[in-house]
Amino acid sequence: MTATLPEGRYPASTTRPGVTRRTKNLLLVLVLVVGLGVAYFGYQRLSVQDVEGKALSFDILDDDTVTVGFSVTRADPGQEVVCIIRARSRDGSESGRREVLVPGSVDREVEVSSIITTSKPPAMADVYGCGTNVPEYLRAG
Repeated sequence: MTATLPEGRYPASTTRPGVTRRTKNLLLVLVLVVGLGVAYFGYQRLSVQDVEGKALSFDILDDDTVTVGFSVTRADPGQEVVCIIRARSRDGSESGRREVLVPGSVDREVEVSSIITTSKPPAMADVYGCGTNVPEYLRAG
């Protein structure tokens, strides 16, 4: 029993319309561009830095003062850098912050100590970060 189908009622081709080659290529290019962007920003964020600061110690002097000892390692020892150190209170909030100018030296790694005045009793202190972009107001005085 073979019945003839009415002409024009059903499609002649049984293949489903799929994704065109051009769409596949555009999607591939888009994925590659996004992947390269993620790789670039990851490299910038996680690569070896020109300067690195590491907290060595802190000593709570009283309810509004803490002293911080930290080391600074530079790729170029002669370059002056700025480090931001901060104090945190018992609840974890930042209670004090200070920018410290670290002048150039002959050693790649130097140890620095500085005092932070806080708005709440400090519980700990650390190095927030260091960089080579030194603001003019730190150089002036």
